[in-house]
Amino acid sequence: MECGGNASAFHGTQSKAEALPPHSTSVTIIVLFGGPSDERHVSVASAQNIVRALPGVLAWFWTPDGQVHDVAPADLLAHQRPFEVDYLPARPAIFPTLEQALDTLPVEDPFFLLGLHGSVGEDGTVQRMLEARDIPFSGSRSEVSAAAFDKECAKELVRDRVRVAESRVVRSASELDDAIADLLSRHERIVLKPLVGGSSRGLYFLGRGDAPPRDLSFPYLVEAFVEGRELTVGVIDQGDGPLALPVIEIEIDPNRTFDYASKYLGVGSREICPANIPEELAREAQAAALAAHVALGCEGYSRSDFVVAADGLYFLELNTLPGLTTSSLVPQQLRAAGIDFADFLRQQIELGSRKVVKS
Repeated sequence: MECGGNASAFHGTQSKAEALPPHSTSVTIIVLFGGPSDERHVSVASAQNIVRALPGVLAWFWTPDGQVHDVAPADLLAHQRPFEVDYLPARPAIFPTLEQALDTLPVEDPFFLLGLHGSVGEDGTVQRMLEARDIPFSGSRSEVSAAAFDKECAKELVRDRVRVAESRVVRSASELDDAIADLLSRHERIVLKPLVGGSSRGLYFLGRGDAPPRDLSFPYLVEAFVEGRELTVGVIDQGDGPLALPVIEIEIDPNRTFDYASKYLGVGSREICPANIPEELAREAQAAALAAHVALGCEGYSRSDFVVAADGLYFLELNTLPGLTTSSLVPQQLRAAGIDFADFLRQQIELGSRKVVKS
């Protein structure tokens, strides 16, 4: 598998404000949210939190069928139960596609604050659209986004700095049984997860003798299950290099997994911030998150997930556009670090506006 191509060129980079070109401070901020991903519900909740923190920004809702709606912040904030109920914009679409919207932007000096999660919003697709038009945006560049979104590729790029679990990529049903048998010959349990995607959807846990699922949408990652405490660490760029945020531990009830309902509906799990763990372990997790952020060449912010097993800390995955909802992990960590959410967003706008978008 070719992994990340150009992404490796970013290894070891850090976003440093003093090395970035000057920019205009009169940008028009557009919060882009929604999209065709099955994580668009989370995206709506992130956008609500963003527009609440930054009054005066524009909000564009990208529908699952591709249209773009200009949304009044009051209408967006009035939407209830965003994690469960589809958002239906009150105003008609202003553009039939996102590409046309970007080609005919009706504002001066636009800056896109990305509230997107999953699929084309997070895998580099939207980032490439913006880069091709020299439009600045928050978060990492397209090559980095694509590499991080591919779980196996991300593991390849960080494995010389952080321990990773054994895994195999399965791209068709004909490969599945062999991959499962292979890993179960060495490990008592395995986890099947979509190769690309997030929000803990599509996870399957198997032990020896369990029947594998037959309704998968490939490609899938078949990975050794690592038993232990689950930790997650956000990393933010503040203009002088990345900073690791306080560690969160995720406690999960017996016989449950950290799925969508656990993460966003509070069913069967607790998020402890800061984690009640030894200081040495907290520093190790923060150092690993920083190492992954830098190894992949992330910009702006990221969040890395880990498991602490009997033989040490294991890296699971990195998210370049983690949720920014009121209940999401990075906002919790920002609060624990004493960093105001609005100040964090302004810093992301500052950094994103300064970087050279075109490669």
